[in-house]
Amino acid sequence: MSTNSFFAKFLRFIGIVLMGLTGGFTLLGGIGTTCAALFPTKYESMASLVPFQWLYILFVIAGVAIGVWGIWATIKLVRGTSNSYLMSIQALIAGILVGGIHIYMSRMLRGKSMPVDAVVYTTVLTLAIFLLFRIPYIWQGVNFTKSNMKSNQPAGGAAAIMLGLLTLTIQYSMGTTHTWDGVNYADAFNTSMTGIGVGLLLLGAGIFVSVSRVWERAGRLTVQQRSV
Repeated sequence: MSTNSFFAKFLRFIGIVLMGLTGGFTLLGGIGTTCAALFPTKYESMASLVPFQWLYILFVIAGVAIGVWGIWATIKLVRGTSNSYLMSIQALIAGILVGGIHIYMSRMLRGKSMPVDAVVYTTVLTLAIFLLFRIPYIWQGVNFTKSNMKSNQPAGGAAAIMLGLLTLTIQYSMGTTHTWDGVNYADAFNTSMTGIGVGLLLLGAGIFVSVSRVWERAGRLTVQQRSV
């Protein structure tokens, strides 16, 4: 498979978008665990977590760290750096290990573990896709180190836009798992979340605008060369 073939570019696009979403979802999940880590006594359903409050604080720290790790790996994938694929695999495995422990402890202590389940399932899906990329024939084309940043920029823009939408709508998508006594505790940090979400949308749109201008210039050069 050629590195510049449509199918190879499509697979890299899917990989970059999935990695970006997984990193962002993990980061938001880590932040969302704050309520259980710092205020378990405020919620009757979380009273059983009090003796393990220290562990849930570690889950918050690990979730935020792995989320940032995944987002940084996504940036490296877009740039096509030599360690981008390895860093992605490492971040995904770390997310599954920490998320798996989180799920086990939450189910044991309070009988349920959402929304951690959704984060882990997304991470498992992304890891499975990335492992499939290593099939020799597929890897010949997908190999991120042989791709250039210009061809990967649309995927980076799409990942930024989707992360922005996820950030802006997280209070609705996670509302059912974070509502106690009629209060949606996922609807928090409104100013920060709105600012980050809008910023990501603008970043993604800006990337697409810059890419379209590059393509337009390349098209003009091609026409000029043919006319000469």
